[in-house]
Amino acid sequence: MKTISRRQFLGKSALGAGAALFLSRESLGLTSQPFGLPVSQPIGFQVWTVRDALMKDFDGTLRQMADLGYQTVEMCSPPGYYFAPLMKMTAKEMRAAIDTTGLQCTSCHYQFKELRENLDDRIAFAKELGLEQMILSTFGISQKAPMADWLKAADELNKLGERTKKEGIQLGFHNHDFEFKEIDGVLIYDALMDRFDPELIKMQFQVAVISIGYKAATYFNKYPNRFISMHLADWSSALGKSVPVGQGVVDWKELFTAAKTGGVKNFFVEMERETFKDSYTFLHDLKIE
Repeated sequence: MKTISRRQFLGKSALGAGAALFLSRESLGLTSQPFGLPVSQPIGFQVWTVRDALMKDFDGTLRQMADLGYQTVEMCSPPGYYFAPLMKMTAKEMRAAIDTTGLQCTSCHYQFKELRENLDDRIAFAKELGLEQMILSTFGISQKAPMADWLKAADELNKLGERTKKEGIQLGFHNHDFEFKEIDGVLIYDALMDRFDPELIKMQFQVAVISIGYKAATYFNKYPNRFISMHLADWSSALGKSVPVGQGVVDWKELFTAAKTGGVKNFFVEMERETFKDSYTFLHDLKIE
């Protein structure tokens, strides 16, 4: 998507919307109850686009998102993402802070290096935080790398998935645009799906790849029960940019219907901060016939 990717997370921040954005859910006339979609999880958000605010005021930022109506939060691993202020918190302290805001946290993103080198530590932290899902955000493979490098990384992730599964945590993989490239006529994403163990690695689909012509619903139907979650975003072809969920080209009724086939358990809005209110309102009101 057109927001800053995790592989550029030392770069420019996309924050800047004022506090006036965060109206209370009561003033918006919204409730925090799940809506009538086939995916039975409440509406969540990913912290990446509010990371600067989160590091300055962890409790306050989460409360602002909860006031918009969001019920779940997907974290990024503080040491993996160099969120230095949050690295001072224990898992118990972080969980207590999240619980106080009324949010739930069952999923978190990780970097490949930390899973390779510090998996036992990350699993221990995840269990104390109450996580059910640990999601690898990217392999970090060069776009010029051969398919063999992708398959080798997939094999390694399968082995890491064996270890998380023994601890009762599902390991997942999050795509970016670069998995939707072809090498020798084979789409990298399809090659990974063939290589991943379906029980050990579940997929988190980045809906933002609609901007390069790939629909989430296509892959949910193509690979039943291979997915665990998704990141929500929308795209305006006319404007050539990301827009709030419901204001772009994504067919959301088709997507959520297919998500049930795909096995999706939860989902998180991951867009620029100023889109969060409108995205929540649309998702809250969306019904599937």
